[in-house]
Amino acid sequence: MTVLSGKCLCGQESGSAFTFYGIWPAGQFEHSGETGAFQGRHFCTGCGSRLFSADDREAEIKLGILSEAPTPLVPSYELWIKRREPWLRPVEGAKQYDEDRK
Repeated sequence: MTVLSGKCLCGQESGSAFTFYGIWPAGQFEHSGETGAFQGRHFCTGCGSRLFSADDREAEIKLGILSEAPTPLVPSYELWIKRREPWLRPVEGAKQYDEDRK
């Protein structure tokens, strides 16, 4: 995996032009089963796929790993839009961040 400026590019991690997550308050998230962890990111110990990240504020779940994605969710923001492919349009109504929300 290539790392630039100390950050992994999600396109390299996902194999796609983008990836999508659901964000839940930490108190409303729980998981079961064994996961591996590296720097707050949890992954499947069988195949290495990234599953979620969690801290004391929120849990960030990679929605593509769910067998049944929560379909009524609508994106409220987009991150790292400075890396958006020129052929992709912004998500209508979503707040735009050049980089991360932090």
